Formats: sequence, C-alpha cells, structure tokens
Amino acid sequence: MKKESTDLPGLMTVSQDVYQDKRGYFHETYRESFLPFKWVQDNVSQSVKGVVRGLHYQLKRPQAKLVTCLFGRIIDVAVDVRRGSICFGKYYQTILAGGTGDQLFVPEGYAHGFLVTSSVAIVHYKCSDYYCHEDARGILWDDPALGIPWELMPGVKFCLSETDAKNPPLKDAELPELKE
Repeated sequence: MKKESTDLPGLMTVSQDVYQDKRGYFHETYRESFLPFKWVQDNVSQSVKGVVRGLHYQLKRPQAKLVTCLFGRIIDVAVDVRRGSICFGKYYQTILAGGTGDQLFVPEGYAHGFLVTSSVAIVHYKCSDYYCHEDARGILWDDPALGIPWELMPGVKFCLSETDAKNPPLKDAELPELKE
C-alpha cells in the first residue's frame, strides 16, 4: 500500500497491492490502519461511456471520499472549492481503472466528479458523512475558468443528469469557506 500527496492540500492518491493469478485479481480497497478515517456511507454507481457525474460537494455537511473504479476506466477529478484556499479553483485529474488498485482520496471542501471512458464503469466511493439532498451542491463540469481537459473518444457525446447540466460555474456557486 502506498499514499502519495498531490499539489492540492489533503488530496492524495492511494495505491493498493494487486494480486493476480489465473483466477483473476484481488486487492483491498480500504484498511483503517493505513488510512484512518471515519466512513459512514458507501456508494456504487454504474455508468456508460460518456457519462459525466459531478462536480459535486456538500456545503454544510462536507464529505471526504475514497474513490475506486472497480470495473472499467474513468477520468477522476477533484477541485478545491474552499473560498480562501491558496489552491481555490485548482483541480487534480487522474485515471482510475478496475483491477489496478489505484484510488483517489478527496478531502472535505473539494468538488468531485468523473467521466467514463470505457464502455461501462463501476465506481465505488466511501463517504465520511451521509448524503444530504438539501445540502448537495455542484459546479459546472466544463466551466472554462477551471480549464479541466476532459477527453473522450471521437463521436461519443457527453451525458449528464439534468441537475449536473444546470450546475453554475465556480464564480456563481455557493461555496464553503476554508476551515482553519
């Protein structure tokens, strides 16, 4: 197991050892002694190529997330949305794929989203607080001010929920303040 910090405060990549043989593979997705954190909810989503989920966060009940792609391939993105942060509006982007043991730890105060680049992807994420519909917020996934270089196979269209398609750009979003 290995943790690596990124250029954004608190955001880190996590790599788990993967054991493969003729039957397939095995790897842990979480060990408390390695990444001590209080997790209260696990989520799984299945999406098809071109689906964008995000960029999501909760305002008053922020969630840290540990994101794993169980099957397929995604471009995973986290954006620092904490007003007052020296990294405000900066993003981190990585590829997560099933069977690699690679994960992304997204701390509280970050918006999170992903794009499916394989035909199907199954994504699992642990959350440090419960989902609260009234507290859920989002920012526009392709906000030009963020400059996230989303990529996709030619001829495949992006697919978003109605809610995500209507998210405001970062400059107009209701955002959390940086906690000292």
